[in-house]
Amino acid sequence: MTGMKIKENIMKWLVWASIALTAATLAFIVLFVVVKGLPYLKPSLFSLTYNSVNVSLTPALISTVILTALALVIAVPFGVFASIFLVEYAKRGSKIVKFIRAMSETLAGIPSIVFGLFGMLFFVTFLGFGFSVLSGALTLAIMVLPIVLRSSEEALLAVPDSLREGSLSLGAGKLRTIFKVVLPAAAPGIFGGVILSSGRVVGETAALIYTAGTVAQIPYSPLQSARTLSVHMYALSGESLHVGEGYATAIVLLVLVAVINVASSAILKRANRNRI
Repeated sequence: MTGMKIKENIMKWLVWASIALTAATLAFIVLFVVVKGLPYLKPSLFSLTYNSVNVSLTPALISTVILTALALVIAVPFGVFASIFLVEYAKRGSKIVKFIRAMSETLAGIPSIVFGLFGMLFFVTFLGFGFSVLSGALTLAIMVLPIVLRSSEEALLAVPDSLREGSLSLGAGKLRTIFKVVLPAAAPGIFGGVILSSGRVVGETAALIYTAGTVAQIPYSPLQSARTLSVHMYALSGESLHVGEGYATAIVLLVLVAVINVASSAILKRANRNRI
């Protein structure tokens, strides 16, 4: 056996060992949460009204869906249109492109607690929104904007220039080419960024404590306070009286993330079939 063959085998086993370790770690975490929380998944935990006895997670579940949807509705259009400008209109390699990329990468690396403090100072205090769904959604939109921007930009850059040139040669304008040719071709990559963003929004805690608050109620107005599942889980764990219910909330949170990923994949596959 040659030295090159030995190196290839070693790398192959290292790759398989990494896969096995990652899968085992994920399985252990999920199994641990399920074992700890499954006995506490009772009907009272899904009551529409929260109180200190049932510590219902339903208001938090509804608030999570509302905050996630609102944050993505705000962030996705800005991120996609900004990426269109960077790829289709700005000169590639220009200073403004480099500056925006540097700023987006810097924002992506900032801890969520910093976003929470900014949201509290600006949205909650300066703009007067208070601890509300709107303050939380705006803060989360700023947090996930770099993810949407970078993923959309990479997806647009991956579209071959031949598609653009073919559309323009047939008489289509630049704007029509972007929306009818480039964006559909880049949709899988853009959608992947949206999925990553939704995962971060659903699991966020620190930023929401300072902006959306911790009131366990179903919000009927954007200016009402609310708590998400992750904040609800944090609150229950901190009280030490309902740690089991906190694990049960973690199970629901895992299921919610899995449902979002499966539904997103199904929608994307259907869209690709219709496009073909």
